[in-house]
Amino acid sequence: MVGTAEEPRRATRELTTTVSLVLLVPGGTGQLGRELAALSTDGVEVIAPGSTELDITSAGSVIEAVSTLAGKRAVVLNAAAYTAVDKAETDQSRAFAVNADGPRVLAAVCSSRGVPLVHVSTDYVFPGDASQPYEVDSPPGPRSIYGLTKLAGEDAVLGSGADAWVVRTSWVYGAWGKNFVKTMARLESSRDTLSVVDDQVGSPTWTFDLARGLVELATRISEGTGPTSRVLHATAANSVTWAGFARAIFEELGADPTRVKSCGTEDYPLPARRPAYSVLSSTAWTDAGLTPLRGWREALGEAFSRQGNEFRAQ
Repeated sequence: MVGTAEEPRRATRELTTTVSLVLLVPGGTGQLGRELAALSTDGVEVIAPGSTELDITSAGSVIEAVSTLAGKRAVVLNAAAYTAVDKAETDQSRAFAVNADGPRVLAAVCSSRGVPLVHVSTDYVFPGDASQPYEVDSPPGPRSIYGLTKLAGEDAVLGSGADAWVVRTSWVYGAWGKNFVKTMARLESSRDTLSVVDDQVGSPTWTFDLARGLVELATRISEGTGPTSRVLHATAANSVTWAGFARAIFEELGADPTRVKSCGTEDYPLPARRPAYSVLSSTAWTDAGLTPLRGWREALGEAFSRQGNEFRAQ
């Protein structure tokens, strides 16, 4: 779960123009929230409190935070989430509280205050039995408690009457928090070979690119030109298996990618079922005139160029 006892994060660079848009980002100390807070964007102020400062499950906490946006051109961009996929199988009450009840509270307050809301969701709302990318209107069918909680959050937001959008993404990694890239970097330095699942397919998405896309979307919404589709997919272009992704990470580390060996999902049992195929179509995103995210392999290379020390630090 995101959030630590820190002061709300704000954009780290002095703005060179008058602030024209304020983004309130619940979950500001998670890996996406911190990327948003660090994003240097002229004219945009990012306020990114962690869960200690802004508890999205508390109506009072949300009302207090959203009230500070009165009279401003503002958007709430919800990056707060319970993301421990396996732990959610046994910690269901907390997972539903953060991923379903929290978005419901946010949406209700945003609706009453007239503030637009963008809610970040996941590819895990789909069953994973497709053979082509899921569209925004493809039938959901989560196979895990985590996926169920995220779908419940989507439904709460879209059914609230708020001026709201849901943005699904997938396989997120970045400089902050725990993620697959950091895990592979750590294991590369401690193991001769590594077995990684090679029968699950998705699109690894760098938080830097995702954050830029979300700011572009929020800016459009604040200008009154938000997309007609209230559900969007924002992921890196192209897809890969976890094993293929791991080999690319080894390449960026200067390691021999053949040290990564393929295995099947059945060889690596986990409490929560993962979708075998969770590639998301970006058609609705690009049809709305939003900038498509680049291919996952190109993004990974730049991620290591920009943030390689953070990935290697353990």
